[in-house]
Order: sequence, then C-alpha cells, then structure tokens
Amino acid sequence: MKLLAIDCAANLCAACVYDPGVGKELGREVRDLGKGHAEHLMAVIETALRIGGIGYPDLNAVAVSVGPGSFTGLRVGVSTARGLALALKIPAIGVTTLEALAAEGASAFPGRAVLAALDAGREEIHAALYDKVLAETYGPSEVTLSEATTVAVNAQAVLTGTAAPLIARAVGGAFDTGPIAATADIATYARLAAAKGPGEKPKPLYLRGADAKPQAGFILPRQDKGNEP
Repeated sequence: MKLLAIDCAANLCAACVYDPGVGKELGREVRDLGKGHAEHLMAVIETALRIGGIGYPDLNAVAVSVGPGSFTGLRVGVSTARGLALALKIPAIGVTTLEALAAEGASAFPGRAVLAALDAGREEIHAALYDKVLAETYGPSEVTLSEATTVAVNAQAVLTGTAAPLIARAVGGAFDTGPIAATADIATYARLAAAKGPGEKPKPLYLRGADAKPQAGFILPRQDKGNEP
C-alpha cells in the first residue's frame, strides 16, 4: 500500500509518500510558504512522488490535514485530496491538526494525556484533549484561555501546539510540552491516516466563522427586474 499525505493547514505546504506495510516514508517535499498553497501544492505533491519513485496510479489512499487552521489552506488541501481520490478511485482520509499534534506529544511523553491547543487569536484557543491512548475526550472546541488552563490542570496534560506557552504562563507552572507548532510533521499525518483507514469524506474543521464577511451597510439591495423600466 502507498499513501499520499498532504498538509496545507498552516504556513507549510507539505506532502509525503508513506508505505504503511513497512512503516516507512518514501519521499517528501515541504515548503514554508505562509500563503500561496494553491499555486504550489501540485508541484509539492509531484516532487514527493518523484522522490518516492512512484506515480499517481501507484497510490492506494490520500490523507489530508483538515484543521483547525488557515481557512484558505484547508480548502486547498481538502479539495485537492478529494479531487485526487475521486480521479484515482481511492479513499481520502482526514486527520485533524490537533490529533496530529497530540500524537507527537504522546510520542515524547508516552502514557500521558495530551492537550493540543492552537492560538486562534482574539484571546481564543482551539483545543482538544486526548487520553493516554490518544482517544479524544474533550473538543475539538474554541475555548477561552481560562477554560483551556482548567482542562490542562485537571488532566495533568502534556501541552502541544502554539497555545502551549500561553497556557503554561496563565497557570504559572511548568508543563511538559511537545512541539510548539501550528501543524505536525507531514509523516505524522500519514501514519495516523494509515491507522484510521477509510471513513467519511474529509472536510475542513472550522471552529470559527470566516473573518471575511460583507458589512451590512455595503450590501446592495436586490433589484426586482420586473419593476425595471
């Protein structure tokens, strides 16, 4: 089996080819873009495939990060994954950024609960809590810093994600921490997707509405063409 994983949830545009049968990554390409994922993703995928020595017909599944993360990046990644899956007649598998970050925290601190938390701005945090076997026990939710610290303290959790330092400072104590990043390594998404297997079609995980909304005062009233002269 050969699985392609792609991630556009944050600043990175990443892809890797993974063989679950031997637990080995065959090829990868990662570009730190910030934005512009739509223009680069196919080239990133094709580079990873070339390094892995395989073509599109050799793929058996495609995995994608579904967020929370960048609205535009998530749409690009998910639509690409679903398009490839449809064209190649293979399953598409979604993995959240929070579960991927939690998996990396659990790898560093086995047998511990992990709170994956991303700084969402506006004094809000996107968070999910996972138990010692990485079963989701809370979230994913948009919460206040106070709510996130309560969850972290009660669970005595390892912290991971960009909001980890915020939570630690708010509590005023030391926490064990995994990666303080907005997304996980691309191979982590591949491994988690391979373990999950096919399920529902992936869709972006938005915990907050889009920022870009028309202002009511600037919405033009509809004209009734039947009353036009």
